[in-house]
Amino acid sequence: MTDDEFMAKFEDGTLPSESFHHLDHVKMTFLYLSRYPALEALHRFSASLAKFAAAKGKPGLYNETITWAFVFLIRERMVRAGYHQTWAEFAAANRDLLSWKDNVLKKYYCNGTLASDLAKSTFLLPDKICT
Repeated sequence: MTDDEFMAKFEDGTLPSESFHHLDHVKMTFLYLSRYPALEALHRFSASLAKFAAAKGKPGLYNETITWAFVFLIRERMVRAGYHQTWAEFAAANRDLLSWKDNVLKKYYCNGTLASDLAKSTFLLPDKICT
């Protein structure tokens, strides 16, 4: 499946949910950020992800804090690399973004924060105190 087909199936809700895991979320975010200015990519991806979750009968899975935080982290990594990476190059250079179980957000957020109803509906700033 081409990147265009992948995005189209995601946006229209026809992509099977079992074919859309965390790595696919990161790739989709990379594609949006490669095609649109940052704020437009954030809006389009967030709206499409919420719509996708609802279409799959799981609207409660959408979490605005997790979604936006990953969009911002992926964008930062893309900018630092100079926007000249392919998806394969980006994925190889940013393995820490690809793991859901030990995801990078645990460095920035308390577990209770990310699991909260507020985090699901509103972007929350990182709240983990680093020493």
